[in-house]
Amino acid sequence: MANVPASALSKEQQDELLCTYSALILHDDGAEITPQAMTNLIKAAGCSVEGYWPMLMAKMIGNVGMDNLIKMGSGAGGGGGGGGKRGSLHSPAGAVGASNGPGGVS
Repeated sequence: MANVPASALSKEQQDELLCTYSALILHDDGAEITPQAMTNLIKAAGCSVEGYWPMLMAKMIGNVGMDNLIKMGSGAGGGGGGGGKRGSLHSPAGAVGASNGPGGVS
């Protein structure tokens, strides 16, 4: 969702994102993550969510733990870049697929 403007998200995605951010803010502040605390923070930001979202998120956080959820989400790095060009400096000499000249012909 980071590459998409918030206005392009569905209402459900916006609600989930607001709850996620509110939970992260509360966690970072050392405050207890409760449905009411999340709702208060969301309202203070001038936003609103369906009433069930803070309750669901707070229950999930209580069961799994915020630190564990953060660890789960932090392992998703970017894609592993494409393979190097044939004959690039990263191809060891003599390796299959390595080329020393045009078209891979030595």
